[in-house]
Amino acid sequence: MTVMPRPSILSVEPYVGGESKIPGVNRIVKLSSNEGAFGPPPGAIEAIRAMAPEAHRYPDGSATALREAIGARFGLDPARIVVGNGSDELLALLILAYGGEGTELVMSAHGFLMYDITGRWAGCRVIKVPERNLTADVDGLLAAVGPRTRLVFLANPNNPTGSILPQAEVERLRAGLREDILLVLDAAYAEYVTRPDYDAGAKLVDATGNTVMTRTFSKIFGMGGMRLGWAYAPAPVVDILGRVRGPFNVNAAAMAAGVAALAEPGWIEKSVAHNTAWRGKVSEALSAAGIRVWPSEGNFVLADFGTAEKARAADAALRARGLIVRAMGGYGLPQALRITIGTAEECTMVIEALSAFMHG
Repeated sequence: MTVMPRPSILSVEPYVGGESKIPGVNRIVKLSSNEGAFGPPPGAIEAIRAMAPEAHRYPDGSATALREAIGARFGLDPARIVVGNGSDELLALLILAYGGEGTELVMSAHGFLMYDITGRWAGCRVIKVPERNLTADVDGLLAAVGPRTRLVFLANPNNPTGSILPQAEVERLRAGLREDILLVLDAAYAEYVTRPDYDAGAKLVDATGNTVMTRTFSKIFGMGGMRLGWAYAPAPVVDILGRVRGPFNVNAAAMAAGVAALAEPGWIEKSVAHNTAWRGKVSEALSAAGIRVWPSEGNFVLADFGTAEKARAADAALRARGLIVRAMGGYGLPQALRITIGTAEECTMVIEALSAFMHG
């Protein structure tokens, strides 16, 4: 007899990250995973090096120094911050702790794939709600909620569409949900948003007992390889996460790098200015070439070619020049490519390649 897992596990397709290699191509420009354009801050690199001789020591399981640094940087209570092995770990722990067999998880149709993957892994019924103009539909999300719903996930800004909900709409979503439903606001791209009315989620966490905000060091701080994320949550949720997470779930080098990254003078300001400028330039140039570019608040743009066939041809044209972007078939958008905003040189290469493709 073959040992079998729970049936819901067999419905899960493994997550496939952005590609990083093209056979036969020497110089690769990877713009498929929304990694920070400038890599990690210099201080973070030095902190990682400095930790090497201490690699035999267990890390601080409470991540005290990092939680205090996050709290100081963003004006939050460190006691209500939980650090994870990437925000993915924290998202998974929330789903496993509050979801499971017999429950439902509601998400936007083109939301981050890990909500769906982990939800099914946990045994939840995952409900994907159609969007309006590739933007989460609050009325649709609320209408999808049923008696078994325990979790609602909203990425704001959303990956891969780049769309964002105004604060009033996020608040309306929370107000329309039952008290026994956990609203998880995934704000991985929060630092890139320049709208003055934007709040990543802290206000709702403070105002309610059933909202969680997750954040990451993988994007603007360029530390995807270190796997470092965090959550800000009500005290009872913090207690639950403390019960289910591993005792040493974040490594010492990642924590030291996180503290240093937060202290890097001008890093966020420099990165936001670059991203805003080049996101605009890429969007304008691709639009001029005849490609529909959806409005984005992240460090990427969604280029819509109208048909899956044309998107595949555009992807092939980029790959021929060593440019790797992200095909969106797995997100239900086969006609689109998601393109990370890289350095000025990398963005210029994308503009030239796609302009040539459209006019070829």
